[in-house]
Amino acid sequence: MGRIYYDNDAKIDILKSKTVGVIGYGSQGRAQALNMRDSGLDVIIGLRKDGKSWDNAERDNFRVYEIEEAVKVSDIVHLLITDTIMPVVYKNRIQPYLKNNQVLSFSHAFNVHFNQIIPPDYVDVLLVAPKAPGPMLREQYKKGSGVPGLIAVYQDFSGSSKDMALAMAKAIGLTRIGVLETTFKKEAESDIIGEQCVLVGGLIGLIKTGFEVLVESGYDENEAYFEVLNEAKLIMDLIYQSGFTGMLNAVSDTAKYGGLIKYSEIIDEHVKNKMRRVVKEVQSGKFAKDWLIEIQSNFPSMKVLMEQISSHQIEIVGRRIRKLAGIEK
Repeated sequence: MGRIYYDNDAKIDILKSKTVGVIGYGSQGRAQALNMRDSGLDVIIGLRKDGKSWDNAERDNFRVYEIEEAVKVSDIVHLLITDTIMPVVYKNRIQPYLKNNQVLSFSHAFNVHFNQIIPPDYVDVLLVAPKAPGPMLREQYKKGSGVPGLIAVYQDFSGSSKDMALAMAKAIGLTRIGVLETTFKKEAESDIIGEQCVLVGGLIGLIKTGFEVLVESGYDENEAYFEVLNEAKLIMDLIYQSGFTGMLNAVSDTAKYGGLIKYSEIIDEHVKNKMRRVVKEVQSGKFAKDWLIEIQSNFPSMKVLMEQISSHQIEIVGRRIRKLAGIEK
């Protein structure tokens, strides 16, 4: 088991004399930048001049620069733009301006691990990765809490990269809950595997299939939606708060008994073997290769798949119910 680091393990003072240039101001960029500034760091934002985020960053009272200028005046260049455009932005607007002994940091290791970004040998390269969406990261920080996270060092030019990563994690609010040390390889691969098998692909597939089976069996589509999707959120909240055991103790005995005797029939060894195949495809680089081809082709497969999902009966029912409930406008 890897070591978990907390506030007492990190010294934020090593960053107090440095300028952190956050490149990108989406949900993660905004949350991390605001948290670091509230922790006493000098934070600037690097953006495209004509990008929609420029005004947002200025409204939050940040000093905003073109990306090239931000790189020039920063000690730490923290890349928080989307993975799909990051390699091009890095090649054209960041790499030419990197200086000796700067820090290049990321919150996702994909592009470095799969060789889409190859950093020069005269910079530190590290990972500081919150394990939560940006809005939750910011909300928990403001409450005096935080979210868990990961740190990793890919290249330690200065000899103090790990201390730098821990300090950034503390400034973002991650060490309040706990930060696990990992590697770029493990973070990139486990993140993709988790998304495909459980968090995105697995959940969509399970919920959609459950809805289809209920409707095919003659149950009302609205009732089916409530049973497999609406209540899924409530169950996940219970698991998040108190684990599987806490959730099972909170539901009815009928739900507890039925769930325990049937879950291994539904998610059986056949499903587990498919997940193992996903692991092999990610570890071998096959998925990354396929994904990079998809990006270069302007996402033809993803557009078709998104259309199929958005037009599915569960989405039509869900949009109607969420609007009636005031959840969705």
